[in-house]
Amino acid sequence: MRVAICEYGAGNVRSVELAFRRLGADVGGDVESADLAVLPGVGSARSALDEMRARGHDEALVRRVERGRPVLGICLGLQLALDWTDEDGGVLGLGLLPGRAELLRNGRVPRMGWAEVAADTYYSATYYFAHSYAAVTPCVTAWSEGIVAEARSGSFVGVQFHPEKSGSAGSRYLAQVLEACLFPA
Repeated sequence: MRVAICEYGAGNVRSVELAFRRLGADVGGDVESADLAVLPGVGSARSALDEMRARGHDEALVRRVERGRPVLGICLGLQLALDWTDEDGGVLGLGLLPGRAELLRNGRVPRMGWAEVAADTYYSATYYFAHSYAAVTPCVTAWSEGIVAEARSGSFVGVQFHPEKSGSAGSRYLAQVLEACLFPA
C-alpha cells in the first residue's frame, strides 16, 4: 500500500508518516497515483493553501476525488478540503467536501486534548484534538462534544482529531482507512 502525504509546510507531516509506516505502508511518491493521499495539517489555512497550490497538490487532490480515489484529511486537512474557511479573514478551500470551517465559539479555544468521538460505527473512541476552527458540513459522520469529528463525501474522509497522535485508537483508525483502500465497498 503506497501512501502519499501532501507536503506543504504542515507541522504534523513527520508524525503522520511514522504512523503509516508503523502500519506497514510504503510512504512517499506522487499524490495523484498513490493508493491513499493524505492531507495533513497543523498551521494556518491561507499559508497552507498557498503552498499547496504552488506545489500542485490542490489540483491533484481534486482529480483524485473526481476519479473516486481515496483522500484522508487530518485536522487542518479536513478544514482545507471544505468549500471555505473563515480562518485568516476567509479563504477559498478545495471544495472536496461541502461546507465551511468556522471559529469555535463555545468551550475552550483552542480545543486541545483528549475527547470522545461518538459514531454509529466501530471507531467510537477517545482521540486527541488540537484546533480553533471546526467543520460545518452536511456530510458529518461522527461528533465530539457537538463538533464535527469526521465527515465523508465520495472518496474523501476528513477527521478533526489527530489519529497519528491518538495512540492505539488512532492507529486502529488509520489501519481501517488503509483496509478500506484495499477493499473498497
